[in-house]
Amino acid sequence: MKILVTGAAGFIGFHLSERLLAEGHTVVGVDNVNDYYDVNLKYARLKELGVDRENAEVFYQGVVSNTKENFKFIRLNLEDKEELFQLFISEKFDVVCNLAAQAGVRYSIENPDVYIQSNIVGFLNVLECCRHHEIKHLVYASSSSVYGANKKVPFSEKDSVDNPVSLYAATKKSNELMAHTYSHLYKIPTTGLRFFTVYGPWGRPDMAPILFADAISKNHPIKVFNNGDMERDFTFIDDIVEGIKRVVEKPVEDRGLYKIYNIGNNDSVKLLDFITQMEMSLGKEATKEMLPMQMGDVKKTWANVDGLIKDYGYKPEVKIGEGVSRFVQWYQEYHS
Repeated sequence: MKILVTGAAGFIGFHLSERLLAEGHTVVGVDNVNDYYDVNLKYARLKELGVDRENAEVFYQGVVSNTKENFKFIRLNLEDKEELFQLFISEKFDVVCNLAAQAGVRYSIENPDVYIQSNIVGFLNVLECCRHHEIKHLVYASSSSVYGANKKVPFSEKDSVDNPVSLYAATKKSNELMAHTYSHLYKIPTTGLRFFTVYGPWGRPDMAPILFADAISKNHPIKVFNNGDMERDFTFIDDIVEGIKRVVEKPVEDRGLYKIYNIGNNDSVKLLDFITQMEMSLGKEATKEMLPMQMGDVKKTWANVDGLIKDYGYKPEVKIGEGVSRFVQWYQEYHS
């Protein structure tokens, strides 16, 4: 299949592109390479995909990989509707994986405008392109943040998601509603995947694993919010990518046009236990700065993934000890 992956210079998009290429698919990667976090990491990911920074920095220029057969990268903003339409016309995709978004719960409190442009306007443009170009399936990133301060665990797709506690969460809930509308009106198959705390090699530097590893390595204190009384469904990147791949490759005829799935590790890990695993892998003890809960944050997440198991045979396999060890090994190699 020919697959568009938006957010291809991002954490999940990079890993997904690698996996789809390994499975023999043709992949076109799109990303605007914004400076929300260190662009050097984004260009390093693209380098792993065979795309040199000098070429990747140029907007609207298709760059063919020099190491990965059947991969091409284009720097592009999803908000640029005309350029996005031209891309769909020229490439004739079978499937679209929309992973591009402005991420970050806390950042959405400080910079709301960029979330509306990227996550709402950009996603609308993707839907319109899918509508007008007979895309067989749109798979898109949602988030566990849509559950808000829900105290019932594990989180189920049947739970109410009407009370988001951050603008980021509200935009992801909006994406699900928009996709439902397009599936209903135009018979476009859409699948939303609610990601739960993804971590692993090449991860985002604004998320806990790299923040912790960096601070511990440099003998700096780590910030532990809600005094450590937090739990997360930490999910290793390989398990996430395996789940997305299964959704992409399997026809949707047997499960309806519109679906939402949780995708996580099907477990909840105490934040302090995660830190302990990090300390063991780094061989150093962390100095912990205990802080109150942050605005927009939630105390606990835990994914019920029965739907993905039933429809796609999904089975997360990487336990927290192995996952943290593999992450730390990458972190040390990357920063050396």
